[in-house]
Amino acid sequence: MTTFVSVLYVLAFSLFIYGLMGLTGPRTAVRGNLIAATGMAIAVVAVLLTPRMGNWPLIALGVALGTLVGVPAARTVKMTAMPQMVALFNGVGGGAVALIAFVEFRTTQGFAGEPAYVLVASLFGAVVGSVSFWGSLVAFGKLQGLVPGRPIGLGQFQQVVNALLLAGAVGCAVAIGLGGHSELLMVGALAFGAAFGVMVVLPIGGADMPVVISLLNALTGLSAAAAGLALNITAMIVAGMIVGASGSILTNLMAKAMNRSIPAIVRGGFGGGGGAAAVGVAGDRAVRETNAADAAIQLAYANQVIVVPGYGMAVAQAQYAVRDLAKLLEEKGVEVKYAIHPVAGRMPGHMNVLLAEADVPYEQLKDMDEINGEFSRTDLALVIGANDVTNPAARNDPGSPIHGMPILNVDESKAVIVLKRSMNTGFAGIDNPLYYEPETEMLFGDAKASVEAVTSELKAL
Repeated sequence: MTTFVSVLYVLAFSLFIYGLMGLTGPRTAVRGNLIAATGMAIAVVAVLLTPRMGNWPLIALGVALGTLVGVPAARTVKMTAMPQMVALFNGVGGGAVALIAFVEFRTTQGFAGEPAYVLVASLFGAVVGSVSFWGSLVAFGKLQGLVPGRPIGLGQFQQVVNALLLAGAVGCAVAIGLGGHSELLMVGALAFGAAFGVMVVLPIGGADMPVVISLLNALTGLSAAAAGLALNITAMIVAGMIVGASGSILTNLMAKAMNRSIPAIVRGGFGGGGGAAAVGVAGDRAVRETNAADAAIQLAYANQVIVVPGYGMAVAQAQYAVRDLAKLLEEKGVEVKYAIHPVAGRMPGHMNVLLAEADVPYEQLKDMDEINGEFSRTDLALVIGANDVTNPAARNDPGSPIHGMPILNVDESKAVIVLKRSMNTGFAGIDNPLYYEPETEMLFGDAKASVEAVTSELKAL
């Protein structure tokens, strides 16, 4: 049986890696996801076949409850709420690891007689899992609108409080490692970790939420790997390390895409969560407004159009309407491309997922480095709810909070049409000078309704 279980593990991990390779592009992502899920199913079977597994009725109850909650939630969630679900599901994983560590502490009378590696791994999993769970709950609340998206902190005392909370969690863990058997020490480690997770994420604004989700995901993976080491469960070690490593790489890539360091993001204080335009800015500059008919004429006579999707497209669920508009333009001989910024939306790859769902050809999706050189040769850029990733202040204004962040060079296009509900700012909470440029026109309203109106006018031409 031991040999058979080992063979199952090898097969499962091979499927994990092969499935992960499939996630590199929309065409193979669904297949890759199914392959990785198959690998996980095999890994679960391998774990259940391990001798002396334990209470089978309790295991069956846990599987049933997880299925009853997880499957309906995943099937009914809207694409606009996918970032919230990712944050919540990730947090549940960290919380599970923290609970496992607490149970192990109690059943072993404070890890008495356990090897040092089990002690260290369990305590690491407890603290990091607690941080990830509670931090993910705050991220979920910000994304869902239950918690204000703006930074919420203690000002100059924030980092001092964070340091004290982290020291408290580590101190309780060290006390346990030195032989402390009081259950209050374990509760203290989990409680300090929870408070640290909350106080780290609360001061981080909405503009940085995609990076925060990725970072918390990496922490959950590392805590799961630690728990697997403590419990001698190979599946948890390998799967946790894959999640931890891939999440860490993604976090670093996204931070670079914003030209910010991960410590700077964690320190918080950036991103106002979409308030109104700054007083004295919008009021001092003229905004040119257009309508669907005029926009349709501009699109029809363009040789090349670049669509720049943002969270506004996601909120309005306008991806299908955008696809229909693009098809109609292509029938009229207009070349259509899509400019994808790495941090557009509220989670990594948000725009890619939405457009792939609408069957937009993968070849038309261009990343920032690939498309930026095209804007100067583009007749019209159609910006759909993308604020901060098109803000030229990041390139031109040294005093801007986002100065240095790589952006899509929309302002280099011959003409720009921006679809927005209002002049409210984006996640960063700062005004966008692009909206007041002479080549820019604003089409106000719901993105889906606006795109459909433009499509209707285009058909009538």
